Amino acid sequence: MIIHRKYKVLFFLFGLISSAFWYGCKDNVDLPDQPLENYINVYMPQGVNGPVTTNLKVKDNLVQTVVFGADYGGYGYPDADVPVSFAVDNALVAAYNTANKTNYQVLPASAYTLSATSSVIPKGKLATEPLKVNFKTTGTGAMNAFTTYLLPITLSSTGVKVREALKTVYYVVTALPDLADYPNFDRSKFNIVDFSSQEANGEGPNNGRAVFALDGVNTTFWHSQWQNGTASPPHFLTIDMGEIKTFHGLSFLARQGNDNGKPNEVNLKLSTDNVTWTDYGTLNLANTQALQSVFFPSAFNKQARYFKITVNSSYGSNVTHLAELYAF
Repeated sequence: MIIHRKYKVLFFLFGLISSAFWYGCKDNVDLPDQPLENYINVYMPQGVNGPVTTNLKVKDNLVQTVVFGADYGGYGYPDADVPVSFAVDNALVAAYNTANKTNYQVLPASAYTLSATSSVIPKGKLATEPLKVNFKTTGTGAMNAFTTYLLPITLSSTGVKVREALKTVYYVVTALPDLADYPNFDRSKFNIVDFSSQEANGEGPNNGRAVFALDGVNTTFWHSQWQNGTASPPHFLTIDMGEIKTFHGLSFLARQGNDNGKPNEVNLKLSTDNVTWTDYGTLNLANTQALQSVFFPSAFNKQARYFKITVNSSYGSNVTHLAELYAF
C-alpha cells in the first residue's frame, strides 16, 4: 500500500512539472496576425432591430421625421474624422418585397427630403450627429394616404469598412388620416338622382322613400321595396352633392331599430359628371345602430360631385334600409 501511494505522488508531481513546462512555453506559440482594422467598421444603428415602421399623420404644417445616422464600432475611438455618405436606394424595394412577401411601394422623391446626405463621425466620437428624413403627407407631391411605402437608406464610407448586415435601414411609412379632422359635408345642396328601389307605401307617408336618407331626421329611413314584390340586392343610391368636392369617405346611420337589413358590404363609385364613374371598391360596415364614419382609402382626396353607394349584402335579410347618409 505504501509503494502504491509513492507512485501516485510521483505521477502527480510529474503532471505538475509537465503543466508548468507547457504553460511556460506558450509565449513561443506563433499566432496569426490580427490587424486592428479588421474589427473596426461603421454601421447604421437604426437597422439593428429590422425595418423601422412609422405611421404618419395627414396634417398640414406638421413636421414629421425619422432619424438616421452612422455609428463607429470596434476597438477604441477614431483618431481622425470618419466621413460617411447616405443615399436612398430604391432598387432595393423590389428585392425586399420578394424576400419578405410584402407589397410596399417606392416612396416618391417629392414626398420626403433628407436633412443631409453626408456627415462625419468626429475624431474621438462614436456617432454622427442625428440626421432626419422629413415627410410630406399633404399638398402637391405628398404621399398617398393609406399606402404603405418602403424607403431604403444606405450607408457608404471611404475611410472605414461598412458592416454589410447594417449597411441599409428600411423605413416602412404610412400616412393615416384621423376621422376627427374630416367633418361631414353640408348637405343643403345634396339630392338623390337615382336609386334601385324604395318602399313608397308600406312604411307609411313619411318613411321608406329614398329622400329620407338625406332629411336630417334620424327616425326616418330609406327602405328598399318589399310591398308588392321584394327587390333583391344589390340596392343603390346615387347622390349629387351639388358641386365638386374633395372626397374622403362616408358616414352611415342605420335604421334606429333592431330590424334585419342593415347594410353589410357596401361599394362606392365616384363621378364628376354622372356619366363616367370610377369604382373605388367595397368595405364592410358593422351591424350597429350607431353612426359609422369610414374612409374609403382608394377614394381618399379624389374629386367628385356624384357618389353612388351600392349595398351588395345586408345583415340578416335581402332588403336594406338606411336612416341617414353623409359624405366628408
